[in-house]
Formats: sequence, C-alpha cells, structure tokens
Amino acid sequence: MQRLLAFLTWLAFPVYIWQGLGVRRRTTRMLPARGPVLHEIAGRSPAVALLVLGDSSAASVGIEQSEYGLAAQLAGLIAERAGSAVRWRAAGFNSATSGQIRDYVLPNLSADPWTHIVLAIGTNDTKNFHSLPRFKKEFGGLLYALRAKWPEARVVWSPVLEFTRAPAMPPLLGRILEIRAGEMNRMGVRLCNERGAIAAARLPITDPEAGFASDGFHASQAGYRAWAEHLLDFVLGDEKSNLT
Repeated sequence: MQRLLAFLTWLAFPVYIWQGLGVRRRTTRMLPARGPVLHEIAGRSPAVALLVLGDSSAASVGIEQSEYGLAAQLAGLIAERAGSAVRWRAAGFNSATSGQIRDYVLPNLSADPWTHIVLAIGTNDTKNFHSLPRFKKEFGGLLYALRAKWPEARVVWSPVLEFTRAPAMPPLLGRILEIRAGEMNRMGVRLCNERGAIAAARLPITDPEAGFASDGFHASQAGYRAWAEHLLDFVLGDEKSNLT
C-alpha cells in the first residue's frame, strides 16, 4: 500500500511544483550558524572524535550560534554521559543531497581518525523528489565511502524528519513529501543494516512551535537540543532499536 501511495505522488507532481514554489517564495533563506565548526571538550582519554556530516542541519542553519547546533550539543552530551574528552567537527552544507556529500564533500575531508560519525542527510533528496533508485545509489554509495575511509568508526544515520510537522509545509505538500520520506527512510534503514551503519529511530516531533526556527523548516535551538538528546543513545551504542 505504501509503495502504491509513493507511486501516486508522481501524479501529484504538479501540486508539488505549485505549492513548493509558493513555500520557496514565502520562506527566507537562512544562513549557517556563526561560530566554530571544530572544537574540543576536555575530559578523560581516550577521546571521542565526532563528525556530524550532512545538509543544512549539520551546519546548524536556523540558529545564530554554532554552539547551540546539533554537533556542539551532541558533543556536550557525550562528554557529560561518558566523561570523555570530545573533539568534534560540523561539516554541513546548505541544500546538500546524499550524492553531493558523497561526490564533493567526502573526497575533500581529511582522513582524521573520527570514532563516531553522524549523518544528517536525506531531507533534500526527498524534497527534491529524487527517485528511490537514485537515493539507493547515492546514499548507499555514501555509506560505502564512509566505511572505506573510516572502517572503525561508528556511523549513525538520522532518518528524514516528518514533513507534515514542519510549520512551513502546506498540508497537502507536507503529506506528499511525507509519503516519499517514508519510502526513503525504509530504504535508508535497509542500506544501513546492509552496509555497517546504524539507523537511528526517527526523531519524534512533539512541539513544532518550539522545535522549528522562524522559517518553519529548520530546527530551532530547542529543536537541535531535542535532536541531540534523541541521538545520544544511538551514538554511544545504548539504543534499544534501530527501526523507524
């Protein structure tokens, strides 16, 4: 049934174009947060080396200062929980898709010895109406590349968030994209299981008003905090399930 719904979204493509252009016109394009994208937190050895890689969420778009973004808040939580020193980097890029991270970002990242890698990717693949075979090839290729470059790192993917909960989304457009997100997430979980990564559970959005930035699409400071808290167990290996 879900696959049939996903197929039917192609019939709704004109609605997607029409409402999507309206959202783009109404929405202010936000810039990445100011502040450091590399930092260290003191603590016990051995240190945790955390790389948060992906799209605008990894770049903390939606807030003013990077210290309140996903990478910084997750690093702080890891330091508190484990008592370890944490060295972290946020490598996020506005509008990036899985294929762009695979082809243009990953080859240009130095091979620092990251012990934990968090992937915040897939939203733009969904929003740009990429097909499932294309996502399989590009996201799957990204996982292969990460495993080849950092074979001992724990790689955690955060699935695509609920489009219907984003305040910027008109109901029909949100529903169309949510159906496609469901298919992307199912494929993403499958690829993670096959290729040595961990698929985190989907982030539950309980308070959209507080969790989203002024553009109604990116996370707010509180939203990034909730996201970091949600991912902590998956990053440290204390998760109970990897199913969305």
